[in-house]
Amino acid sequence: MRDETETVDEFRRRARTWLAATMPRLDDRVAPPSRAARVAHDRRLQRLLWDGGFAGICFPAEYGGLGLSAAHQHAFTEESLPYDMPFMFNVPTLGILAATLIDFGTDEQKARHLPAILRGEELWVQFLSEPTGGSDLAGSLTRADRDGDVWILNGSKIWSSAADTSDYAMCLARTNWDVPKHRGLTMFIVKIHQPGIRIDRIRQVDGSMDFCQEFFDDVEISADDVVGDVDDGWTVASRLLLHERSAVGGGSPYTSGRTIGGATRGRDPLMVRLARRAGRVDDPVARQLVAEAHVDQLVANSLVRRITTGTASGGLAPAAGAIMKLFGAVMGVRRSEIMFELAGSDAVDWAADDTDGSDLADTFLSRQGYCLGGGSNEIQRNIISERVLGMPREWAADREVPFRDVRRNTMPPPR
Repeated sequence: MRDETETVDEFRRRARTWLAATMPRLDDRVAPPSRAARVAHDRRLQRLLWDGGFAGICFPAEYGGLGLSAAHQHAFTEESLPYDMPFMFNVPTLGILAATLIDFGTDEQKARHLPAILRGEELWVQFLSEPTGGSDLAGSLTRADRDGDVWILNGSKIWSSAADTSDYAMCLARTNWDVPKHRGLTMFIVKIHQPGIRIDRIRQVDGSMDFCQEFFDDVEISADDVVGDVDDGWTVASRLLLHERSAVGGGSPYTSGRTIGGATRGRDPLMVRLARRAGRVDDPVARQLVAEAHVDQLVANSLVRRITTGTASGGLAPAAGAIMKLFGAVMGVRRSEIMFELAGSDAVDWAADDTDGSDLADTFLSRQGYCLGGGSNEIQRNIISERVLGMPREWAADREVPFRDVRRNTMPPPR
């Protein structure tokens, strides 16, 4: 039950008691045998949060949340760090897509989807990147054509994390070819498992198959599932990307539990455990590495507080979230390198039941993903230079050119 008079300290104490009595300890967590099992596991955990009155702490109360402050969410996140949380719901469902729906969804869309998300009934994913698009999200060739009360979607999206086990997506599609590329896009809510959608899983270097490619063949979308205005999808996508940088950087008020850039308290237990297992607790080099990781995390925590406070007060441009994203990516890579160095032979050879060893190897193999997911480091540096520091924009050949007339080496626009 929401209590508007409850202070942050009172909320923290109540959360601490509830977590201890309800949520499983992270140390006792047994990794689910498959991604489908992990999804089912996290759905159950999200439902526990809902039933206990701790789901959607900063979400509007009229759509199932608690309507509390970011300080309340931060307190809950700190208390939840020792516990197994529904991490799959954090990004992108809660921190990115539900947040975007709060900003741009109609009352009907929010009433239909936000409570279902908070109950653990809906996982969402982004349909943004395309096979030929690279980092140019606005150059979308996936198109949606109006046909009476519906839109007909055709094309393909790629690098959609866990799309095969998700329920809904926000999909950016071309709806107007006669205006410059940023002005002819529309954002849609798409139910994933329906006729006309084929999903192919992509095997990665670490053997996982979390990424997917989607193919759309005359998929019908109700006109009621347009998010924002028709042909103004870039406005929605820009806000989505702001939420993405905040969530990946650890500054989202809509997520609970540990993230790459999120809050931690005290020493990192995994780093210390790796050094102890390798017999390097007294090794000055190992101690320096553990200290470096700890300092990086303290800097990340301070950076998150500074950026989120600055953007909330108007002292920093919203695009400053790119700083959190960039730091989180660089720190994520460095953290994986430190763990690999601390672990020694355990990083390349481990027992079948050694989750630390297998997780470490997977993290190291996929470490560059930190610098690509949510926008590459180069894109973040461009955003920081142009939109935070005010430096001149780089030249672009397709600026103010109708998208129909932009030269491309892929399929021509419809006539």
